[in-house]
Amino acid sequence: MTTQDTPSMLGPATTVDSAPIPRDAPAPNAPAAMGRLADETPDVMTLHTQDAYRMFIGRAADAVTKAPAIPGGRRFAAMLKAIWYLSANDNPYADWLLIRVYQSLAGIRSQMGQVIEAREAEFERLRRKGLALSVLASRSPVTVELGFRSPYGYATAEAIVEFDYHVRMVKTLMLKDRMSDEAGRADIRAVGRGLRALFLEPIRWERHLLREEMLPLSRRDFLPGADEAARQRVRAAVALFGEVPRKVFTGEEAPRHSQRRITPTAAELRLMQQVSLNADASAEPPAAPEGQLL
Repeated sequence: MTTQDTPSMLGPATTVDSAPIPRDAPAPNAPAAMGRLADETPDVMTLHTQDAYRMFIGRAADAVTKAPAIPGGRRFAAMLKAIWYLSANDNPYADWLLIRVYQSLAGIRSQMGQVIEAREAEFERLRRKGLALSVLASRSPVTVELGFRSPYGYATAEAIVEFDYHVRMVKTLMLKDRMSDEAGRADIRAVGRGLRALFLEPIRWERHLLREEMLPLSRRDFLPGADEAARQRVRAAVALFGEVPRKVFTGEEAPRHSQRRITPTAAELRLMQQVSLNADASAEPPAAPEGQLL
């Protein structure tokens, strides 16, 4: 793999004005010293329901009852941040996980959004008839300060806020005789199960991909000429997670947010489209037709 070419520093000689620069004068074209971009004020998330707050913080393991730990949105966001950083190593499995998880998260959010929109329309119909109902809100909502360092943390926070509003809407409908208790509880459980299942998915990936021996895994490991350590990483990744999709491997399908900054050449891209992606990925690719250079 090669990084994107940068303009050559070599160029035609130019004539430089040899007039002396006054000692106290600033250097010409000196760039201003700038610090890193940062939030002017802390980002916060306000939650009104216990359901959403527990969904965010998760649950610690209980040694007495032997209840297992349940990861929440906070742990989920931390795992995705680690995988997002790992994508900088040109790791195709990091890209694949980010794509899968974001698509699943977007699907759950879309499902909640459609249901909420339908219920808001129902409230509007009632208002036109003369019955104006308000959505329940906590007298003492919890405000959580967010310190995420990846875009996936903010995507998670938005999903938690939408879940919070979904729960508020359902409980409003139950209280105001627009939905039965049984149907309302089932509705909240269904969405909650989907989010918790999603929060569990990255755990196995993070645990294995961040092991010391797996950290160097990259697309280079799949190419001819890779050493034995690289071939072992490929075999382990395929055994653990399956064969990475070709479109993800070539970069045709990429995560919404990635730290990968490598642009393959045309020859490297052709090789990536041919090389095996299974446990025998280190095998030589098919010979190129005569006259075609890789």
